[in-house]
Amino acid sequence: LILTETFMPNRIILTAAALMLFSFPAFADDSGIPPEGRLRANFRRVALDVSSTEVSNAKEYQNSPNSNLSADSETVFKGVFDFVLEDEHPDWQWNNSLYMEYGRTKLRPAEGESTTSESADKILLTSDYNRKMWRYKEADVGPFASLGYQTEFTANNDAPRNKTFRGKAGIKLFNGKYIKELYAAAVEELDLTYSRSDTKTAYEIGIRAEYPLREGVKFQLESYFRDYLIYSRYVGTDFKYEFNLTSRMDVKIKNNFSLAPYITYFQAQAREAPVEGSNFMIGLSFSYSGLFNL
Repeated sequence: LILTETFMPNRIILTAAALMLFSFPAFADDSGIPPEGRLRANFRRVALDVSSTEVSNAKEYQNSPNSNLSADSETVFKGVFDFVLEDEHPDWQWNNSLYMEYGRTKLRPAEGESTTSESADKILLTSDYNRKMWRYKEADVGPFASLGYQTEFTANNDAPRNKTFRGKAGIKLFNGKYIKELYAAAVEELDLTYSRSDTKTAYEIGIRAEYPLREGVKFQLESYFRDYLIYSRYVGTDFKYEFNLTSRMDVKIKNNFSLAPYITYFQAQAREAPVEGSNFMIGLSFSYSGLFNL
């Protein structure tokens, strides 16, 4: 579905402002938080992710029926910085976050020169406001709104650098014992990647959860699905949908440092493409995390 209407910049602002209608006192009761609130610096994850495949003498085994011996050697490095400044109050929560990741893949074929390519590149700034309207077991539930800006360190090949403003408004369950975040939201995007702007409307569902298996070991899951419904104009590289899933088995090794085997899966389909594209990675992550009261 393509709309020919001109984008109004205040649509994203109105998306966030709709939440303010719920600014009356909430019914949630969190006696553990002082009335003046609590400010925290949450380093969710500062990590180096590594994945490597090393094949010796692959040139001599190109005609081998066993692909383990004829495969190309490959090394993947990715850095991740995930930080949130949390302002927690008895009836609302305001988070300002910075997420950055950058990865490179070096491919060493049996024949020919080694090549290096970009495997991950994202900078995401987000301001997220959550109301604590109700309680479900140990978690808070209420409406939320967020404004974000997504870009990247470098442009991908011949494509221009991604520059997207994104507004969300919906309902969220958060601060749970195991489910840290579970939400459903309407999404409005202003895409400034190309010289002519493009606006898109979508819905999104997402989850962030963790489950302790034993002392010092916990399973972590982060995932979202975004389905685009309305576009202001046709841009072939725009996604019809995108799905992302990351899971880790986090093993604490000392204080705030941990090792975690992980899997990451991303799938999307461009409007001009007949089939979807996907990226699947398995690796090991060395990371730091810490929560500090300010």
